[in-house]
Amino acid sequence: MATKAMARFARISPRKARMIVNLVRGKNAAQALQELAFTTKAGAPWVKKLIESAIANARVQNPTVDVDALYVAAATVDKGPNSHMRRWRPRAMGRATRIQKGVSHITVILDTRE
Repeated sequence: MATKAMARFARISPRKARMIVNLVRGKNAAQALQELAFTTKAGAPWVKKLIESAIANARVQNPTVDVDALYVAAATVDKGPNSHMRRWRPRAMGRATRIQKGVSHITVILDTRE
C-alpha cells in the first residue's frame, strides 16, 4: 500500500532539492534515512523529514505494515510559486533587478516491496 507525504512551499530551490531526491529514489526507507543523516547538502533535512512523515503515515493507515519493507517508490520536486518571496537588488543608473528565491513542492511516495 502506497503512502504519500508532501512538503509544499519548502524554502529551498528545486535544483538543490532534486539532487537529494535523486539520491534516495528507489532505495529502502531505512537506508535512505541513514544516508540522509550524513549528507551535508541543504535539502537533506527536508527530504529526511518527509520520509519520516511518510513512514508515520503508513503506520496510521495500516498498523500491521512492515516498516522494513518500505522503499521510496517515487519522489518528485516541483517549482513552487515565487509570489511572496520577491526581492529586488539595486543596479546601476537607478534600475533594479529581481532576485529569485527558490520555493519547492517536494513529494515522497513510499510503497512495500513484495
